[in-house]
Amino acid sequence: MLLGVTIFLTLSSCQSNHDEHHEEEAQFKVTSPLKMDTSITKDYVCQIHSISHIEVRSQERGYLQKFYVDEGQYVKHGQALFEIMPNLYAAEFHKAEAEAKLIEIEYLNTKALADSNIVSMNELAMAKARFDKAKAEVELAKLHLGFTLIKAPFDGIVGRFEARLGSLLDEGELITSLSDNSEMWVYFNVPEAEYLEYKSLANMDSLTLVKLQMANKKLFPFTGKIDVIEADFNNETGNIPFRATFPNPDKLLRHGGTGSIIMTIPLKEALLIPQKATFEVLDKKFVFVVDKENVVHTREIKIGAEMPHLFAVSKGLKEGDKILLEGLRKVRNNEEIDVEYEKPEDVITHLELYAE
Repeated sequence: MLLGVTIFLTLSSCQSNHDEHHEEEAQFKVTSPLKMDTSITKDYVCQIHSISHIEVRSQERGYLQKFYVDEGQYVKHGQALFEIMPNLYAAEFHKAEAEAKLIEIEYLNTKALADSNIVSMNELAMAKARFDKAKAEVELAKLHLGFTLIKAPFDGIVGRFEARLGSLLDEGELITSLSDNSEMWVYFNVPEAEYLEYKSLANMDSLTLVKLQMANKKLFPFTGKIDVIEADFNNETGNIPFRATFPNPDKLLRHGGTGSIIMTIPLKEALLIPQKATFEVLDKKFVFVVDKENVVHTREIKIGAEMPHLFAVSKGLKEGDKILLEGLRKVRNNEEIDVEYEKPEDVITHLELYAE
């Protein structure tokens, strides 16, 4: 029995020594940062607005007498939309016309008398003033009559009706809305740090072009352009509003819609490393740098941008540095290891294959 235990311990010790020796001989893959021009995409939640979206209100008091359109209908500039009881205003217009005609006759008679020196020039001037006033009242009555027929001020889509046929409307009461959807204004908020980054590259025309991901996660088929950055930051959020304009020839987008703006930002001579080559300690990013003697050293890095499976490093590494690609949990700081170098181009090309 004692002999059996001795043999077992001896075999276990040999196996343990063999495993340790195997670990010592293990090779660790290392690579280098890849310097190249690339780009990143950033997305921002957005609100979609019509380029013109107005409320259509009654300009006169009266009963809503007639509808010429329906909800959701596309209308042209100048097309009749609604009519508000025109009879009263038509009567007032005709009355003003008749009074103006009477005063015109009086003015012409006075003028004839003045030409014959029968009446004074002051009396002629008063008659002329009364005639001008009467003509102005005709124009005013005509204007009020015109307000009873509400027309579209531009091409657009009629919104929901807020009043029904026969409703008694007060002056200024809301009837519906009208949206010009030929172009759409899309608003989104950008954090201050990203705004400064954007402005530093603002001379690049491609940076002003953006895409729109709609609520169904599909890309809108037309490209938009950033044309407005508002004046002030929001002190509570630290964001500043941007506005992009999108053509909307098929009228697919509607006022009040939502989505995400996708902005492509170019990175010149970015240093790219695999995300899997980094580790995090207290919200800071680190890599293992391998020196000429194949000794690993912990080094903090700063991340400038993030892409799928990749980080663009802004500080902490330079081109030509060797970093540990795999086995980060199997090494310790200042430990000498056996390494196998892989070209960064090959690593990035097959990165999804390597990703754990």
